[in-house]
Amino acid sequence: MGAAPGAPGPLAFRRMREGDLARVMEIERSAFAHPWSEELVRRELSHEFSTVLLATADGEPADLGGGTGAVPGEAILGFVVAWLVHDELHVLNVAVAPEARRHGVARALLDEAEGRGRAQGARVAMLEVRRSNAPAVGLYRARGYRDVAVRPHYYAEDGEDALVMDKELGAPSP
Repeated sequence: MGAAPGAPGPLAFRRMREGDLARVMEIERSAFAHPWSEELVRRELSHEFSTVLLATADGEPADLGGGTGAVPGEAILGFVVAWLVHDELHVLNVAVAPEARRHGVARALLDEAEGRGRAQGARVAMLEVRRSNAPAVGLYRARGYRDVAVRPHYYAEDGEDALVMDKELGAPSP
């Protein structure tokens, strides 16, 4: 089965580098009304427990509608920020470039982050999501996350509640 028209080709995954920051911030700003600051994203690169994982595809920016990162001929289509704390994978942020949305990029990023977390000993993945973010909530539920709590007035910018969701990852691979 071929890719849908306009869909990116096969995805690759790699850790973010400093040279990717401009493209990551472009995606972040397009995805959220209250985006993370450049400094906050940059700090994630220095934490031993944090991973900023990029979804990339071969192609020129004109082909995919997006900018390139630090690797020539590579388009950055989305990213996930996750922390590994003991046996828990905390998914802090998932964002996909507008031109790559609805093509499985967020799903692939979650799967890749969960697989890497599981390989490093994570047994559960956890996240908070805006209660009003129906597309994200739907994606997380479709990927096996379940609602476990509500954090009232969690988001400082507007006082919106957050749903707390988790997913059992099982035992790490031997």
